[in-house]
Parts: sequence; structure tokens; C-alpha cells
Amino acid sequence: MLIIFPKKRKSLYFSIILLILVPIIGTIGYIYIEDYTFIEALFMTIITISTVGFEVVKPLSQNGILFTSFLILISFGMLGYIISTITSYLFGGEFQENIKKRRMEKEFEKIENHVIVCGYGRNGKQAANELIGESRNVIVIEKRERNIDEEVIENKYLHFINGDASHEDILLKARVNKASALITTLPSDADNLFVVLTARDFNKKMTIISRASDEHSDSKLKRAGATNVIMPDKVGGSRMAKLVSNPDVVEFLENIMLKSGGTVNLEEIPCNKLPFSLRGRTIREINIKKKSGANIIGMKLENGEYVYNPPSNFVITEKTMLFVLGTPKQVNDFKNLLN
Repeated sequence: MLIIFPKKRKSLYFSIILLILVPIIGTIGYIYIEDYTFIEALFMTIITISTVGFEVVKPLSQNGILFTSFLILISFGMLGYIISTITSYLFGGEFQENIKKRRMEKEFEKIENHVIVCGYGRNGKQAANELIGESRNVIVIEKRERNIDEEVIENKYLHFINGDASHEDILLKARVNKASALITTLPSDADNLFVVLTARDFNKKMTIISRASDEHSDSKLKRAGATNVIMPDKVGGSRMAKLVSNPDVVEFLENIMLKSGGTVNLEEIPCNKLPFSLRGRTIREINIKKKSGANIIGMKLENGEYVYNPPSNFVITEKTMLFVLGTPKQVNDFKNLLN
């Protein structure tokens, strides 16, 4: 889906203005030059512009003949321009794009729990592609039209808004108050900071991920409301160093994280809907490994503490977040045990 860019409609609006303006000029001209009544002047203007060949209302003076000749000439140019503009609008794709816009605006009224991606550069495009690969609804905000990839605009999970993400009205158009998460990848840390502040003000519960270039921006963005701050240069440098010391470990983890949905999945599973029969019981008592085949490789506790490779006597509560590794079927079976 694609929101129409306002400048594409300027030529159509100009044509409509010409279509109204020329008859007004003709009518006023005949009233002033030939002393016609309003009805006579309007009729004379219409038959002159349309070139139907009717006789003049009254004999024309020399000034009237010159004015009529001028009116005929500009009418030919005007009609040619209007016809070409309307033809281009109807058959050049803009008409269909406007229909898509109205359809999308209706869809926007229903969309919830979506992810907003601010900026469609290298990082933003990668984030959007990963999310739509997981069948997540994504709204991309990008002010540079040339950055929008024409190959993916028809994806049913992907929506575009042409505008500046640092403007409140654009974020509201993207339904920031109904979004589950926001990712801002703008090149300027100041712009990212403003987006984070505005988004957090509209939505207190959403997850906000921000890109940062300067190390000093990390703390500022978190104070502004960012859940996590990513520094691409730092992450890239760290990854290159790890590839020297532990190349197989890095490739193993990337194979799990970046190729999820294939033969292996690593997922986080909340226990907030834990059945009453499983509350307060240990991993050994629930016997998840035997029943599903999936492995609990980590936990996040209520206080934010992480537990890696938890022991079998660890108690699972409703406020525990589990990190589970297994095939898609094993993970799905695991989820079914907790519901």
C-alpha cells in the first residue's frame, strides 16, 4: 500500500483552476469590452471556448474581435493541457494510487498492534523486511520519496506515509497511540530523540527502539523513553572482532536469530496466561522438555534479571519470560502446554 505524494496532484488541481478561470476571464471581458449582459457574455464565452460555431450574440467591435481571437487561442492551449493532464491522471497510475490511498486510510482506522519504522534507509529497510517476514503489520514513515522501494510497496503488511517522522501529525497519522512498537532509524540523533519523546508521550506502553550514532546519545535516548538503543557502528565492530576470536559461535547464533521460522526457532514466551495447575511448579515438575522437545535456555525474571540455562528446580511464575529453543513444531507444542 502507498500513500499518494501531494505534489503528484498539483497538475490536476491547476487544470481545474484553468477550467474555472478562463470562462470567468471571458465573461468579464465581454461585459467590459462589448457591454454584454452577464448571460450574453457567458454564452459568448462558452461558444468561443467550445468552438461550436454558433453566431455571435451581437456584432463585435475591433477590440471584441481581438479579445475573441485571444480567447480562442488560450482555449486551445488550455483544453490540450487539461485533456493530457486528465488522461495522464486516469491512465498513468495516479488515479489508481488515489483509490489505494482511500482504501489504506480506511485500513488505518482499524490497524492496531503494528510496528512503526521511522526512516527507510539501509537500517530501516532491513528492519521492515524482517518484520513483514514475520507477518507483522508495518507502517514506514519516510520523507524522501526516492528511498521508497517500489518492489515491496504492494506487500499487504507494508504501508507507507510520505512525511517527516519528527512531526506529531505524521506520527498520529501512523496511529502511534495504537502501535505495539516503534523503530526510529533516522540519521540524526536529534531527530531520533524528538521522535522518541513524542512517541512515548502518545503511547506509554509501546516498545521503542532507536538508532544512535554518538555514544553520548545512548543515555539521552533512554531517558527520553527509548526501550533499547542500537549503535550500528559499535555492533558492527564488535561482530567483526568476535568473528576473529569465535567465528563459529557468531555464525551459529546468527543462524538461529536471522533464520528463524526454518528448522529452528528461538522465541520469547511470556507466562502471564499460565494455567492454574502449572503455577508455582518447577521446570522438572512441568517436564516441558519431554512433552514438547523444546529447551528452555534462559529466563527473564520480574525484576529484570536474566537467568541463563536455568536449573530444573527453578520455579516458573506468571511474571516469568521464557526463552525457548526448538523446531517450529516443538516451540508451538511448548506454547500449547502453557495455555
